[in-house]
Amino acid sequence: MLHTPIAFTPLIRPEVHADTITLLFHRETLLLRDADLTLPPAAVTATLAPAAERIHAIGLWRGVYYQAAWLDDDATPGPDYHFHGLRTLFGQLDDKLLGLAGRAVQIVEWHRTHRYCGACATPNHFGPGERCAKCPNCGMTAYPRISPAMMVLIRKGDSVLMAMHSASPYKRYTALAGFLEAGESVEEAIHREVYEEVGLRVHNLRYFSSQSWPFPHSLMIAYTADYLDGEIRVDPAEIAEARWFGPDDEWPETPISVSIASELINAHRPPGR
Repeated sequence: MLHTPIAFTPLIRPEVHADTITLLFHRETLLLRDADLTLPPAAVTATLAPAAERIHAIGLWRGVYYQAAWLDDDATPGPDYHFHGLRTLFGQLDDKLLGLAGRAVQIVEWHRTHRYCGACATPNHFGPGERCAKCPNCGMTAYPRISPAMMVLIRKGDSVLMAMHSASPYKRYTALAGFLEAGESVEEAIHREVYEEVGLRVHNLRYFSSQSWPFPHSLMIAYTADYLDGEIRVDPAEIAEARWFGPDDEWPETPISVSIASELINAHRPPGR
């Protein structure tokens, strides 16, 4: 599952280390060498000369100091390097490094999109000690954006409900999911989303796990719930199809293995399915 490596130590203040790796981003794409999808060495990243104020400390991992920077365009240091979308690297880049890059891209994209105050348009100040953009004119503050989203696998006896989301780039059955609205708890969002998307009511909600999902800045919070009542009635704007899968059914292909949806579904998959 995609996550920051366990042995990783996060940092906010920049440090000077002999062994430093810089992750270079253009929007939500990462610069890699095409031949083996490795990060460029320091000599290569230096040729692109990212501005000092655009370089952010990420942390320490395996004795190496990682920092990240963002660039205005996708010019590369040569024909051997290109910018790659993180989604395209599932199954190709080491999951731990991908998790680290997922943390880094959220930080640099927050900085890129918060250079100016959202209230009065004054250039923001990024001080040391905390990851915060503060307006020197009106005092407005902005921290890296995190958008919580619920995920729920509904159980009905030996069966679970899975759906195919209309807007998903992956046409696979998976658990229901949706973003929290202002003022909602996770549990309230589950009840609302389940009823809106498939017309069912649930109870006995139980927390499963959570996962940072940097596409672009989500926090997926997964639960299970038991069916209470109702018949499946999908909202076509959200759900293309939804159905129950039991021990005697042919189960669909698992969602991508780096996602918490895969962990949630596999934890309830009948043996042999």
